Amino acid sequence: MNMKIIGITDRFTQEAALYEGLFIGRISSQSKDLYHVITDFGEIHAEVSGRFRFEAERSCDYPAVGDFVMLDRTDDKNGNAIIHKVLTRKSCFERKAAGTGNDTQVVAANIDFVFLCMSLNQDFNLRRLERYLSIAWNSGAAPVILLTKSDLCDNLQQLLSKVSAIAVGADVIVASSISEAGYQPIIEFLKPGKTAAFMGSSGVGKSTLINRLAGSELLATAEIRSDDGKGRHTTTKRELLVLPNGSIVIDTPGMRELGIENADFSKAFSDIDELAKQCRFHNCSHSREPGCEVKKAIQQGLLSIERLDNYRKLKRETDYEGLNSRRIEEEKINAMFGSKAEMKQMKKYLNTKKKR
Repeated sequence: MNMKIIGITDRFTQEAALYEGLFIGRISSQSKDLYHVITDFGEIHAEVSGRFRFEAERSCDYPAVGDFVMLDRTDDKNGNAIIHKVLTRKSCFERKAAGTGNDTQVVAANIDFVFLCMSLNQDFNLRRLERYLSIAWNSGAAPVILLTKSDLCDNLQQLLSKVSAIAVGADVIVASSISEAGYQPIIEFLKPGKTAAFMGSSGVGKSTLINRLAGSELLATAEIRSDDGKGRHTTTKRELLVLPNGSIVIDTPGMRELGIENADFSKAFSDIDELAKQCRFHNCSHSREPGCEVKKAIQQGLLSIERLDNYRKLKRETDYEGLNSRRIEEEKINAMFGSKAEMKQMKKYLNTKKKR
């Protein structure tokens, strides 16, 4: 296979040349510790070397779907190929691993576009979309908001207006898998050699759309539940596929939990950031201070209080991630007063004022 078909660029070719005696491949899927890798001579099975496993400090150091890796061979006739190196990622969509740990999980690597899929039925949730956008902007890939199942929506313009208000710099497209015209807008982003990842909740139609784009039933699909409109998990693993037009797509399982590890709020909430710069006080909390442009925008109906609350929530989540209870308390004090010393001064002032 011509490696350019699966997204290799001169930048990856040059880095690969540093590893004499090894061969480049791209991770197409993973099953526990076994990887499927596309090489010049087809798809093979591979596993990481013992040294790789020893030196890896976190889960995100391991190969992920979309990664370019260096292998000891290009066939697996005499056993699994061995992965010795993951080439430097040009982009990486990552989340806090599900559960209570502080590890990071790479959802997809080396992607050019990330389609943030949300269906126009009961799945519609602006606050969740803001969370996805915050992570997507930080990934290095260009986020595209993909509103699916438009055929099930009878108030499209109203919902589209709400999405446009929070999109801030991201393209927004509406799609349906019912007819060919319904998924044509997606094709504009899918160019030969470019990689796009589809992400969203279960049942939003990611796999169905990819099947339509591929012109065949490559991925399993299922109907959403009729009682609550929620989807069933049909995609059980991340998988890289090459479409007939030469573009590459990565399908991902629906994510019930999307913990933020790293995020770019300056882009996802650039409207709030711009307003905050105009506040009278540089450390304005946008609550009771005079001359607050954020509060003013809310009063004028230019900004929703729900968006500001979610902004604060996501900021707290990233600020406190990985901290113990003592550090979290310190961070809260710093956010409210600037420092513990300033908090004590404030308490002293209030006590003196009460005595008077």
